[in-house]
Amino acid sequence: MHRFDTPPTVSNHFAWMRTRLAIERTFMAWLRTAVSLIGFGFTIVQFFQHLRDMDHTGHPIRAEAPRDLGLALIGAGLGSLIVAAWQYRQQLKYLWQGEFREIAALPEKPHRTPLFLAAMVLIAIGIFAFASVFFRLA
Repeated sequence: MHRFDTPPTVSNHFAWMRTRLAIERTFMAWLRTAVSLIGFGFTIVQFFQHLRDMDHTGHPIRAEAPRDLGLALIGAGLGSLIVAAWQYRQQLKYLWQGEFREIAALPEKPHRTPLFLAAMVLIAIGIFAFASVFFRLA
């Protein structure tokens, strides 16, 4: 039994395509946000490290504060990216289920998308950035 009546019409096909593209746009927005968080977190750590190395006036700043903030931002970017990637895969799986496969009018479900590959590369970069700050490699 189908939940929806989805005859393979032109309007249903284009509605499916609009939904598919909306999922892509949403995931790209999450990717941009994650890149910003990871990059900004790493930059904060680097900036304050260089500032502390240059400035010997003894301004009172807790030595670990920039590192902790940077780790929090990198972790937030990495966590949001992982959640967004999981949600993206779930939504694609839903769009390709039996009820909607016919209105997709595509010969085969794409197994990997370039956007998902970009997200996996960014997750690897985020893990490296987090580890390098956490273990003080950067």
